[in-house]
Amino acid sequence: MLALRCSFARPRLTAGAVRHLNVHEYVSMEIMQAHGIKTPNCSVASTPEEAEQIFLHKLNKPGTPLLDVVIKAQVLSGGRGLGHFKSGFKGGVHMVTKAGQARDFAKSMLGEELVTKQAPNGIICNKVLLMERMYMRNEMYLSILMDRASQGPLMVASPRGGTSIEDVAATNPEVIFTQPIDITVGLTDEQAQRMAGNLGLEPGSEGHAQAVTLMKNLYNMFIACDCTQVEVNPLAETPSGDIVVCDAKVNFDDNAEFRQTGIFARRDTTQEDPREVAASEYDLNYIGLDGNIGCMVNGAGLAMSTMDIIQLKGGSPANFLDVGGGASEQQVQKAFEILNADPKVKAILVNIFGGIMRCDVIANGILNAVKEIGISKPIVIRLQGTNVDKAKTLIEGSPYRMILADDLEAAAEKAVGVAEIVAQAEKIEVDVKFEGFNNL
Repeated sequence: MLALRCSFARPRLTAGAVRHLNVHEYVSMEIMQAHGIKTPNCSVASTPEEAEQIFLHKLNKPGTPLLDVVIKAQVLSGGRGLGHFKSGFKGGVHMVTKAGQARDFAKSMLGEELVTKQAPNGIICNKVLLMERMYMRNEMYLSILMDRASQGPLMVASPRGGTSIEDVAATNPEVIFTQPIDITVGLTDEQAQRMAGNLGLEPGSEGHAQAVTLMKNLYNMFIACDCTQVEVNPLAETPSGDIVVCDAKVNFDDNAEFRQTGIFARRDTTQEDPREVAASEYDLNYIGLDGNIGCMVNGAGLAMSTMDIIQLKGGSPANFLDVGGGASEQQVQKAFEILNADPKVKAILVNIFGGIMRCDVIANGILNAVKEIGISKPIVIRLQGTNVDKAKTLIEGSPYRMILADDLEAAAEKAVGVAEIVAQAEKIEVDVKFEGFNNL
């Protein structure tokens, strides 16, 4: 039977799906410039003093009237302008119009966490981008992404840029234009000309011609750099008729890292979930979620099913974690370290169907993890398949207490139940320890 031993404890303090490489705006701009795509003059700074020097001496010429410059916090999140820093400073995008402002704005941003709608927990700002101010006659939207429906690249354009494209699509879907692209042919002149017209640019005008050239270069970049998405918002038409990329978000296919080593070297792990960063170092497929039941499963489909049944039983998964079919004991141990270090995790559910993956390898990895890091969280284990009897013997013969189950539904119920016990105990400052097996 399952036994509980409770003792009063002092209050505890806690800190408040497919992965694609996402790079900072300044990196996106550099890549676009290398592919002949027109962007504003810009430069990145890591210190307040460097930001001031860029404003006064790089984006402006000494002895001439100062030109306005935009300073942007470099964090991997949208909605920076409407965000706020945890220090109380408002906004991640500001206009610099006079000497001293670049330094002051950078000082308020660098080293601080910016909270946005997309990043409610905040993201650290380590760099700022200073960019020449662009006066825009029109703000448009343009993107290229890999599309499942058309099974290839898809170009999306709208004459209404500069705002949330999701909001535009909801209120005015008639101004959203799409163009599937045959990846064996590429973006044709006819397609680019039609999409430039959809942006509201007059055929035969200089702006229309520049937009066509920009689209062709953008598509070439999309293919050459193994992008999964290139989003430009806004794409600006200046009073002089130039077409310029003023802001961009670019994602890259993780499977192409071996081809895009230079781009992947620009990855900023300070902007990512540290759990995902740690998992990627050990080739573990991990995506952090907001629940309280840590999951370790082999196979993406089984992992999805495990998360579904946890929710069906009234619980909430804390992660997607697929150790794959050939994980080593070291990888399994690392997976447990990540789950154990997550303060949100109240219980751990292991669901392994041994095919290529042997159940005894999983068992040894679990036992090594418990021995090395002293996991105190309740562990529910459901094992089936190759070497399952050997695995159960290893677990039952160990001095560590875990809950074994043969049935996934029962395992999920147990995981949800013990997670709730731990969560409720923490609320009333009671420490709960689990002793004994519950073999189902």
